[in-house]
Amino acid sequence: MPVKIRLQRHGKKGKPFYWIVAADARSKRDGRYLEKLGTYNPNTNPATVDLDVDGAVKWLQNGAQPTDTAKNLLSNKGALLKNHLAGGVKKGALTAEQAEEKFNAWLQEKEAAIGATKDTLAKAKAHEKAKALAAEKEVNAKREAEAAAAKAEEEAAKVAAEAEATATEEASNEEE
Repeated sequence: MPVKIRLQRHGKKGKPFYWIVAADARSKRDGRYLEKLGTYNPNTNPATVDLDVDGAVKWLQNGAQPTDTAKNLLSNKGALLKNHLAGGVKKGALTAEQAEEKFNAWLQEKEAAIGATKDTLAKAKAHEKAKALAAEKEVNAKREAEAAAAKAEEEAAKVAAEAEATATEEASNEEE
């Protein structure tokens, strides 16, 4: 039975959510599977991948073939590296401790890179928010200045109208 490690689509229209599964190659895309290995959510930034690395390595060692997208996800999570290191241990090229040490070093590097990406995204978001707030403050200041100018004009018009009315009244009183 040929086994594939592939994605099984879930979620609603326009909001995909995937399960990473080991399934018989002959089964339907969203059909029966042998084992659920993890999840993949492309809707978040950066995309969220939860994967059982040891389960994926077990299936890879048993001959399961990952699809292209699944292969990229397995590579990003280190399952392919762990499989490669396990092959080196089998052949005697390195010990299990050395393989585990290499894998953990790689994981720490990867986590640092992901953390840097998240920090960059957070800084960009904060910068955009600050920029929008500054623009909004500027608009509000203009609005307040226009309102103050309109109020001053109204006051001046009122004072002028009162002065004119007083002058007209005085002129009519003098004529009498």
